[in-house]
Amino acid sequence: MTINLTRRLMLTGAMGSSIAGAAACVSSVGAVKPAVAEAAFPPKAGIDPYLLGPKEGVALLSRNENPYGPSKSALDMIEYAATKGAFYTSRDAQVKLVEMIAEKNGVAPEQVVVTTGSGEVLSAIALIYGPKGPIVAPRLFWDTTALYAVNLGLAEIQRVPLAADMSIDLPAIEAAVTDQTGLVQLCNPNNPTGLVSDAATLQAAVKRMAAKTTVLVDEAYIELSDDPAANSCVPLINAGHDVIVTRTFSKIYGMAGVRVGYSISSAETAEKIRATAMSWSPSLSIAAAIGCYNDEKFLAMSRSKIQEAREMVNATVDTLGLTRLPSQTNFVYFKSGQEANDVQQAMAEKKISIRGQYMDYNEWTRVSMGKIADVERFCKALPEVLRA
Repeated sequence: MTINLTRRLMLTGAMGSSIAGAAACVSSVGAVKPAVAEAAFPPKAGIDPYLLGPKEGVALLSRNENPYGPSKSALDMIEYAATKGAFYTSRDAQVKLVEMIAEKNGVAPEQVVVTTGSGEVLSAIALIYGPKGPIVAPRLFWDTTALYAVNLGLAEIQRVPLAADMSIDLPAIEAAVTDQTGLVQLCNPNNPTGLVSDAATLQAAVKRMAAKTTVLVDEAYIELSDDPAANSCVPLINAGHDVIVTRTFSKIYGMAGVRVGYSISSAETAEKIRATAMSWSPSLSIAAAIGCYNDEKFLAMSRSKIQEAREMVNATVDTLGLTRLPSQTNFVYFKSGQEANDVQQAMAEKKISIRGQYMDYNEWTRVSMGKIADVERFCKALPEVLRA
């Protein structure tokens, strides 16, 4: 059985043969060289530059990726790892990455599980805890991996409505937790709202809920929040609370296609997750993560670019008099007053990819932060789309 564990569905479509044919003709005569735009890593001859990533001319603002990655520190390690591609992933490399993560987070290595993207570790957690009882979660959260267990008949999700301000209603979630609850699953900052929960309120609620059942906090966007250390629930783990935190290299590290994620929990829980994980992270992924994990210069640059783009979107939305949520992520969730799927289609006609409707939030649209030029295209197009 093949499972898609990526955080977002890949765009589909096939390139025509005309480009390849033209390239072959030019190559055969050797007299004319095609113009190549200046780039840090220009595509090599014969490789379709649009085979991976966005298609030509498309502003990809729908999948919460960081297009500024991977960093050079990651790319250098990927190049090195490719020369060792004949060999299975080294245990020494796996241990090195685990030790780096453990040291940075103040936990023991046996508390860390590295997987092929956080999608895998989240799916494994759903498989472990879903059969024990309902997964209690906010009505809107990144539910793909919980649904993985649901679709296998191994879990059910008990969704709790959001608060009036679209934040996670922690008192309501806490009230829904019983001794029969299999798992509480939260996302902080939340997706698709982009809201971060108040740290003190969240941590107090998690402590109380963890006395009844396991609490999972998906921190995929934590590095983009205003105060990552204060907002994280990792300190609760070493304090003895039944908490699991998951993180990913897909967001601020810009490695959504490289696929590295991890969990932090008690050593006992980590062993259960390790036994349930479904694949083995390739050498390229492990090497890339080792290369960039502590690359603070790249992380600062990425955060700066994302914040710059986010302020552009905020200004555009505010100028149009629309309601938006105060995001601490690399996306903005706003209410356009029009059907989200209609807005998505109108943007697609301009080669701008954004998200459509979530559940019955039919007038709310989510747009991701991409390259500044692509975000500028969205900001210019939005008034045109809403006036149409």
